[in-house]
Amino acid sequence: MILPVAKLGTLALKTICKPIARRIKKEATFHPQFRLFITNIAQANHRLTTTIQRQIYGHATDVAIRPLNEEKAVQAAADLLGELFVFTVVGVAVLFEVQRNARSEARKEEMRKQELEALKQRDEDLSKEVEILKCKVVELEHLVKGRRHNIFSLKQADSMNDKVKT
Repeated sequence: MILPVAKLGTLALKTICKPIARRIKKEATFHPQFRLFITNIAQANHRLTTTIQRQIYGHATDVAIRPLNEEKAVQAAADLLGELFVFTVVGVAVLFEVQRNARSEARKEEMRKQELEALKQRDEDLSKEVEILKCKVVELEHLVKGRRHNIFSLKQADSMNDKVKT
């Protein structure tokens, strides 16, 4: 049940984030200072990915890497920025869900602890009640034995009285 809802929520979040990311990309290309900043980020990203690809494929890594032209760099950085925005929003949503789930589990655990404590208290109360009942049973047995002894004494006295009368 939760998996389809989570997938649907993720798709809705991505659908909402895509136009925002496109708008950020579009705005990023118009501001000169920001354009310079993202161009530098794109060039650094290009150098890093090219170096990693060369290492993976076993090519020489000390070769000079040609920089991207400005338009490609801006487009690559804008794409990176848009995707970063989408992943950030989705990541925050996942963190929120994990936190919510943790709080829910903590509440459940607290309820279990309270329930267990109530059961322990009930067990203690029942144990005390059983002890009280045992004491009462012992008292009753003593009373019964004492009365039985008295009854037998009375019967013996009655039978002796009957013998004396006859």
